[in-house]
Amino acid sequence: MDQLKVLVIDDSVQIRDFLIEYVLEPQGFQIDIAVNGAEGLQKALANPPDLILMDYEMPKMTGVEVLRSLRTEHKNKTPVILMTSHGSEQVAVEVFRLGVHDYVVKPFDPQDMLDAIENALSVTRLQREKEALTRRIMQTNQQLEQRVDELNALYHVGKSITALIQPNQLLERIVDAVLSVTRSDECTLVLVDANTGKVQGHLRKRHEGDHAQAHQIDLPATAELAPSAQKLNGSHKDRFTETILSVPLQVGKRVFGTLSIAKQVTDEFTRHNDRSLRMLADYAAIAIQNLRLIHQLHLTKEREKQQIRGLFERYVAPSVVEQMLEQPGQVSLGGTRQALTVLFADVRGFSTFSTQVSPEILVQLLNQYMSVAADAVLAQKGTLDKFMGDAVMAFFNAPLPQPDHPLRAVRAAWALRNAVKQLHRGLPAPYRLHFGIGVGVGEAVVGNIGTAQMMNYTIIGDSVNKVKRLQENAKGGQILISQETYHLVQDYIEAQLVRSIQLKGQSKPEPVYEVLKVK
Repeated sequence: MDQLKVLVIDDSVQIRDFLIEYVLEPQGFQIDIAVNGAEGLQKALANPPDLILMDYEMPKMTGVEVLRSLRTEHKNKTPVILMTSHGSEQVAVEVFRLGVHDYVVKPFDPQDMLDAIENALSVTRLQREKEALTRRIMQTNQQLEQRVDELNALYHVGKSITALIQPNQLLERIVDAVLSVTRSDECTLVLVDANTGKVQGHLRKRHEGDHAQAHQIDLPATAELAPSAQKLNGSHKDRFTETILSVPLQVGKRVFGTLSIAKQVTDEFTRHNDRSLRMLADYAAIAIQNLRLIHQLHLTKEREKQQIRGLFERYVAPSVVEQMLEQPGQVSLGGTRQALTVLFADVRGFSTFSTQVSPEILVQLLNQYMSVAADAVLAQKGTLDKFMGDAVMAFFNAPLPQPDHPLRAVRAAWALRNAVKQLHRGLPAPYRLHFGIGVGVGEAVVGNIGTAQMMNYTIIGDSVNKVKRLQENAKGGQILISQETYHLVQDYIEAQLVRSIQLKGQSKPEPVYEVLKVK
């Protein structure tokens, strides 16, 4: 039987001794006694027992009066067994209405009293079991809630491992998770510089409503924690008297900060606090390291973009540069052999004209003609290879692939021819010169050619020389294209066969076409 407490209220010393010696002590009950009703009521209220054995007739207060006070005034539900020397049906009805659990007539047999006690205490035991079960359920629920909080915190911190968020947002998310899981009063996250070991930045936050105090955090590559930074693991007491639990932020053997929690000195950290903090520190370290790597990757990509931009923005249209930056995998910067369409354009009569005007006018006029040529090429997303005095060279289908590169080149040539006509409207008649233009398709090697100090993105090959020969045979205002080029674009242009020309590298003359119109 459990160690239950029984209060005996009886003015008869013989009855009290009998109950104690033959009924209660043999069963291991804790026993308290009262010699009258008033004392019994006081003890029952001051230190409630598990069972009350009470006489019916007593001085100062009768058993009925004590029972009525307990039940009516004080709402006390302690089981009561009433003992009386003159039982009657009327007494029984009265006391049962007042909530007495059992009714024993004196003199009684010890076994009869034990049976009555066992019956009365069954309710008490059930109540105790219910309360114990309720406590266990509440404790289990609390543990489950704490575990859910942990899992939610780990989910949000773990999500940061792949999420592209700002450093301060990540640090605040970590600190909030630690405060939520450990239920600490304060959390401090400190990062150190990987090279110097000095404090790089920190975030400190109090629980419930206190604003975080943070500095902008940069995230360099991790390194061993320098000796000067190891002092951060110690206690700091500048906010309030506290106890501190601190763990390192590390990935592998590399430590780059600390994660600390603080509580009022009256509170103690549990093993669960330590386990939760270390678990969150591991997740936080991975998230911070991941953010550093992403930051480094972005810097590397940005440097690559700047290299591509610096290399190509002088040769190709801005839209082509942006497309190359969006799809760098399509760009091949090595020397590769591929099909290209080449355009050569040369200002006819410029050498003779240059002897007739001042150098200032000559340069100004040449720039106007070169600008017209460059605009026409870039409008078709061609690549400007070079300016050669009064001539310009361009090509199509590199650095980005252009399935319709022959047509783009012919359109650029036609646009150049028409743009020159527009330019002539603002120039004096002697300044009105014309381009001779050649366009041809063929294989060539394209890539960066030169030295580390001086490099040019250009093309070389017999097909390039062939197109230059086409241009040399074109009159001012004339566009000549090779036979292969004509077959590729004949559905989009009107052209006529001019003649056959013996081009460099050809064993016999090749038919050449003049472009009359682009549809």
